[in-house]
Amino acid sequence: MVLSWTRRNVFRRAKKEKEQSQLLEVEVVIPNHFRCPVSLELMTDPVTLSTGITYDRVSIEKWIEGENRTCPVTNQVLTTFDLIPNHAIRMMIQDWCVQNSSYGIERIPTPRIPISSYEVSDTCTRILSACQRGDNERCQELVGKIKVWGRESERNKRCIVGAGAGAVLAYAFDCFSSNSIDKHVVVLEEVLEVMTWMIPFGEEGVSKLSSRASLNSLVWFLEGKDLASRQSAALLLKEVCVQELAKVGNVVEALVKMLREPIGSSTSTKACLATIFNLVSSAAANREGIVQRFVELGLVSLLLEAIVDGEKGVCEKALGVLDCICDCQKGKEVVESNALALPLVVKKLLRVSPLASSFAVSILRKICDKREEGVLVEALQVGVFQKLLVMLQVGCDESTKENATRLLKLLNGYRNKAECTDSSSLDFKHLKKPF
Repeated sequence: MVLSWTRRNVFRRAKKEKEQSQLLEVEVVIPNHFRCPVSLELMTDPVTLSTGITYDRVSIEKWIEGENRTCPVTNQVLTTFDLIPNHAIRMMIQDWCVQNSSYGIERIPTPRIPISSYEVSDTCTRILSACQRGDNERCQELVGKIKVWGRESERNKRCIVGAGAGAVLAYAFDCFSSNSIDKHVVVLEEVLEVMTWMIPFGEEGVSKLSSRASLNSLVWFLEGKDLASRQSAALLLKEVCVQELAKVGNVVEALVKMLREPIGSSTSTKACLATIFNLVSSAAANREGIVQRFVELGLVSLLLEAIVDGEKGVCEKALGVLDCICDCQKGKEVVESNALALPLVVKKLLRVSPLASSFAVSILRKICDKREEGVLVEALQVGVFQKLLVMLQVGCDESTKENATRLLKLLNGYRNKAECTDSSSLDFKHLKKPF
């Protein structure tokens, strides 16, 4: 009797599992009126245009941002770009999702109402008023409101940036930086975090961010211990006016410290390298002194380490900075004296990108221009001659081509003094196929 009951349960369980597997195999068909006419996917935030056609908000916003001025379905010219939420369709879609939950379909969440330009403008006006009163607590509260809006959606971020919030926050940062940084550090950190996704700021924003007070504050955060603030400061520094940044006394030390003690993000490393490149390649009156200070602080060794381990963007920027350093006599001497510099630059000649190759050829030309036999022979021994030939065959821009041709002519006279190189070790993977 017990055996019979057990078997009956086993059969029932097997039948139930079979029915469930058959249900899972059923393909759920989305009703056509629940699909967005643009993406053909289930709408999660249906909105209606002035033509009466309903679309998913993300899809139609992309359509309009692509400078299309007509309705995708009717092809009528849009008299207004207002997107009206279609709550009726949205609730029908949600009910359909619940009814089909057994097939693994999840109910779409009720979307938040996106912010309007008026709300952003009103908040920005309140921020300006709080700054003029010196009310950092009220300003922090309002900036936090903008931060919450930005976290909700990319659409909100675009609306905030389009309303000119970047220039307002740059003004707020300048205003509170003019007083004691320690006193207003909390509100300044809040502004820093929000401003990183508002780049570029426009002329007015850059002007406020390039004031002496703002620059001193950014450098102060760059040298600080808070990792998030350091990264934000690094991202903003590359946007400021380089002539004004060059006047800040301890900016060189702060940037070198950032490279020497990375915070685990290639984004901040690339931002620092971009700022250093702006400084060493600028027409600032004290450019020579800035380059020498960078060299004295050991920047060359840090650049070579970045080239060895860095990704494409880091490598390109590090080579660009190294190229600018070689324009300075002291910088070139330090590069030449580093045993790793020449073989590393030759190694990266064809391995990163056309831009990196251009910088590498320029560096090699500056190093070899002194016509010192030891340097030229070493360059030949690490395979520079063959790589330059490959570069010319593959193709490059005119400036790089001129530098490569000049180098080849210079190196050709020393080929008999260099040790023979095994042709099997040459890298021909960059050669174009002749067919």
